[in-house]
Amino acid sequence: MNRFRLAALAALASGLAWLPMPRAARAAAEIHRLNFVVSAIPSQIAGGDFNDVIDVINRTQLENHGNQGLDRVGFGWLFDSELRYFVRPNFTLEAGLGQLRSTSERTFLPGIGLQTTYSAEMLSVPLHVGGTYYFTPYNQGDFQARAYLGAGMQSLVYDKVTFEVLATVPDTVTGRTRVIDNKTVLSHDAPGWYGELGVHMFFAARYSVLLGAYYRSAVVRDMPDQTTHVPTRFRLDMSGVGAKMALGIGL
Repeated sequence: MNRFRLAALAALASGLAWLPMPRAARAAAEIHRLNFVVSAIPSQIAGGDFNDVIDVINRTQLENHGNQGLDRVGFGWLFDSELRYFVRPNFTLEAGLGQLRSTSERTFLPGIGLQTTYSAEMLSVPLHVGGTYYFTPYNQGDFQARAYLGAGMQSLVYDKVTFEVLATVPDTVTGRTRVIDNKTVLSHDAPGWYGELGVHMFFAARYSVLLGAYYRSAVVRDMPDQTTHVPTRFRLDMSGVGAKMALGIGL
């Protein structure tokens, strides 16, 4: 009798082993309607008249005295933050602001205790509003990837150019040194636009990642001198193509 029971239990255990096991519940990619997105965009910079002025400074003040000139500016980092809201499953509205800055500087030490620094700096603070269309998603377990295409308008509210010569020179009256600061600052606002395309990747978490290409058109014309407030013919071109790397945080 005991042998019969053992055989029955063995047969039952063998049959249960062949039954399909219940699958563990898989987590799904989290898609939040509202996301805070921070971006770092290495971008080329066209420059415009900014690099032309650097060429003039090099030719008339530095290289003609045997000194190394300032480097032309052609690259900068655009740091941006925005709120991105899904008004539809495949379309978002976004608004945010950023900063793009690039500097060229050269320091010379003509004598003991003496120093002369030539610098040229450009700064742009764009505000933007736009929209993005999301294409059909690719899903794999708890991962989702969606190609996107977006564009919008910019308001360049604080575009500024600074050319400065800061020199420590001997004072023939006191016998000490004094500082001479010769600075020219130009600033103006202007409209612009941007376009972007890339991939937005979602995970089983509140965080997402965006990778793509980014283009901005940002040209500021007739920038007035901030000391005399007289308009000039100076044209600053901060336009350029960049690679967008961004982190989204679902709210």
